[in-house]
Amino acid sequence: MHPSILLTLLSLGSILPSTLAAPSPIITKRATDSLISIAPDSKTCVGAPFPAECKTAAQATPFINTSFQTYGITSVGEAAAIVSLMAFESGDFKYNINHSSGPPGQGTRNMQSPALNLEYAKSIPALAEGLQKAGGDMKAVMALLTSEEEYDFGSAAWFLKSQCSDKVKAGLKAGTDEGWKMYIAECVGTTVTEERKAYWTRAAKALGVPGH
Repeated sequence: MHPSILLTLLSLGSILPSTLAAPSPIITKRATDSLISIAPDSKTCVGAPFPAECKTAAQATPFINTSFQTYGITSVGEAAAIVSLMAFESGDFKYNINHSSGPPGQGTRNMQSPALNLEYAKSIPALAEGLQKAGGDMKAVMALLTSEEEYDFGSAAWFLKSQCSDKVKAGLKAGTDEGWKMYIAECVGTTVTEERKAYWTRAAKALGVPGH
């Protein structure tokens, strides 16, 4: 990761330069508080409807940071879009499976479709054997991803890097509201709502996106 991004993203925990092997394991109170400011209900998992799926801000932070490094997230605009999408889709990290109207196999922290989960899983060499055993069972594919926090929290960064156009990525790097709206409408493929925008606004402010 470019050194100029390091201090800006410190609010979500230390992200080391790309020349180093792994992100810092240290989670500071500042980092936890910053993620809570984006996802207010991530302070605790007490009372979570599905406790096994819930992660607090402190638990989520290192895996979010790992995803930034793994998929080369080098701008605060991209990072804010990723975190806001995950926080919104997972109910402040309370869920990683769609328990309502989604198709079987929809899940991970950005609630990817079964088809995207399959594509994502195929991109991870360590899951090759598990995919073979899954035999096309989309719930089994999703389980491979949601059972490992690194993969569970890595899906949104993978999605941005592999599924979004260069135009969308450029808009996010610019850090503008219009760039974020294009990301939601053209890449995520859904409607921009006030609730979604509120998550983006909080994330942009917490991560220091210029103009926010």
